[in-house]
Amino acid sequence: MAIVAIIPARFGSTRLPGKPLSDIHGKPMIQHVCERARRAQRLDRVLVATDDERIASVVRAFGCEAVMTSAAHASGTDRVAEAARGIEASIVVNVQGDEPMLDPSLLDAAVDAIVRDESLPISTVSVPLGDVEEMLSPAVVKVVTDSHNRALYFSRSPIPHVRRNGGDLREAAAAAVAAGWARRHLGVYVFRREALFTFAALPPAPLEQAEGLEQLRALHHGLPIGVVHVWAEAGVAVDTPADLERARALLAVDGG
Repeated sequence: MAIVAIIPARFGSTRLPGKPLSDIHGKPMIQHVCERARRAQRLDRVLVATDDERIASVVRAFGCEAVMTSAAHASGTDRVAEAARGIEASIVVNVQGDEPMLDPSLLDAAVDAIVRDESLPISTVSVPLGDVEEMLSPAVVKVVTDSHNRALYFSRSPIPHVRRNGGDLREAAAAAVAAGWARRHLGVYVFRREALFTFAALPPAPLEQAEGLEQLRALHHGLPIGVVHVWAEAGVAVDTPADLERARALLAVDGG
């Protein structure tokens, strides 16, 4: 049962053009992501799916595989699905290309969940959210789950909302954090091969478009998502120049 990680990487980021090639301590960001993914114990292969020869050339130069894909894809998952059609893999791991501080153990945890439970088509991970400002931030995606650790909903809003008489949104968010119910979703997805192709072929869902979260497409169409609750650092997702500077500072301390 081959388990392959595919890292989607496009050059044309709106807020940070050429983002995968951004330098972090002498290495392009995409190299940091590849090297960390390769440390995962459960992966048989790691490759980058891109629409740009500049990215592909850099990836090959530091010794990782690169696969060219269409420039027309609306999402990273669509790019991953195209790349997956050309390789042998029973399980495909979608690793975000903007996570230079990725913890390899998160990939292993998500893979283990889908290997153990044959009924799961998709799995992902969450970490505790202990900061009220992050709980309130629309840039931080939250998740709530059922008793079987399957996703009930993902949102940019602070969920769950702890209702108390006279309490405002901040108080509700603080109560959820204090109770340990606040969970941050991390953008790692493990798909069974056919589930990936099914997902990529589905039409966008209304809530997906409203929240800007493609995982809501799976829930809308009845594809369950298992959520592994892990205790790890969330790292930094690089979307803006400010995020890039923060990642550089943290990796300087972490040692890369």
